[in-house]
Amino acid sequence: MTQHDGSISVTRSIDAPAKDVFEVLTLPRRHKELDGSGFVVSDDHTDRITGVGQVFTMNMQGDHMGGEYQTDNHVTAYDPNHMVGWKTAPAGTEPPGWEWLWELKSTSSDSTDVTLTYDWSKVTDRELLKKVGFPLVSQDQLEDSLNALASAVGPTHSA
Repeated sequence: MTQHDGSISVTRSIDAPAKDVFEVLTLPRRHKELDGSGFVVSDDHTDRITGVGQVFTMNMQGDHMGGEYQTDNHVTAYDPNHMVGWKTAPAGTEPPGWEWLWELKSTSSDSTDVTLTYDWSKVTDRELLKKVGFPLVSQDQLEDSLNALASAVGPTHSA
């Protein structure tokens, strides 16, 4: 785990090929099962992520936003079997600066080191920083996401 001013990164080795991990990460309909924070409720008629510039919408729930809400997630990183990332924004708005980045490093034909980074260092709106109380997602919740990913791509849950 590394924590810098404005970001947290966690890494875990997952017993699955990078392509299988990437398959799960690029399907927004699977994100609820990966979400260690408990905020993701479901996807909103989303397609597989296939490149930078795509936007996918998620149905969310959280007291920090007064209950149910939606987010638009703008894909900012896409490198098949290596990296996928997005900046999140309240639906219908431009991203205010926080980003989720999943980096995959194949360590063998059936093992992948996965690093999940939650970065809010580019959020400049002081009112938003106070309202949301970054980091909104903890290191433990990020580690829970990696554990859920490991389960999602495990032998009994192939993608």
